[in-house]
Amino acid sequence: YGKNTIKFLRLHREGKKHFVKEVEVCTHLRLTSCHEYLDGNNSAVIPTDTIKNIVLVLAKKNGIATLEQFAIDICQHFMTTFCQVAYVKTYVQEVPWQRLHENGVPHIHSFICVPNGIRFCEAEQCRNGPLIVFAGIKDLKLMKTTQSGFEGFYKNEHTTLPERNDRILCGELFCKWSYGECKDFDFDCTWNKIRECILEAFAGPPDCGEYSPSYQKTVNSIQMHVLSKVPQVQVIEVVLNNTFYNVVDMKNLCLTNDKEVLVPVETPYGSCACTLGRK
Repeated sequence: YGKNTIKFLRLHREGKKHFVKEVEVCTHLRLTSCHEYLDGNNSAVIPTDTIKNIVLVLAKKNGIATLEQFAIDICQHFMTTFCQVAYVKTYVQEVPWQRLHENGVPHIHSFICVPNGIRFCEAEQCRNGPLIVFAGIKDLKLMKTTQSGFEGFYKNEHTTLPERNDRILCGELFCKWSYGECKDFDFDCTWNKIRECILEAFAGPPDCGEYSPSYQKTVNSIQMHVLSKVPQVQVIEVVLNNTFYNVVDMKNLCLTNDKEVLVPVETPYGSCACTLGRK
């Protein structure tokens, strides 16, 4: 049991310069007994309102240096404070605020919310067990307008999809990975490096791109690139929800539409998912 969607903004001041972290936290516990379920005995139950208050107090006392460290702080607090807690899991996601720049100059206290994907993390621990940390990015919308196709697929009497060697590749990406040992770990730097790898693998070189024969191959290319560049990542899961664009037929308007005006197909949409780990 636990508390979901604990939302708050943590403001940190260094003189006139301000720093913000707005987050949403979900924290769940498993106790060493189940008397509250079987007998209605609540003597060991930590109220979910208390869970919420603990999260807020930890944010006040410790700040949020990184999402991952904050999730670790929450797990360690429940493990060291309450002997009846057998397992704790904490999920933290961040609102994507970025410092506002005016004529290239960073503003000291103004920010803009930029939808460049939502950063999140998870930490979980069993009593007498290892601390496991996951991190990820979701709602990251990506598109490339060429260097993508889909050919040679299985066909039968129900197949109506034409083969294409030049199409728009567009989708919303979810990516989650697990770390190994987290000692002396720069979570911010590593997360930014992984995001950079995702974008590099999706797009290819900036001057020419890289051909994608399928959404599935793009998913695997992202995973392989991350694993090759970031040794801290042990297992990586990628889900890519596809958005298709159809070329508008403008013959009745006496116009030739050479893939210049297209409309998105909202539903149904395809989805490709894969989990890849080191040996």
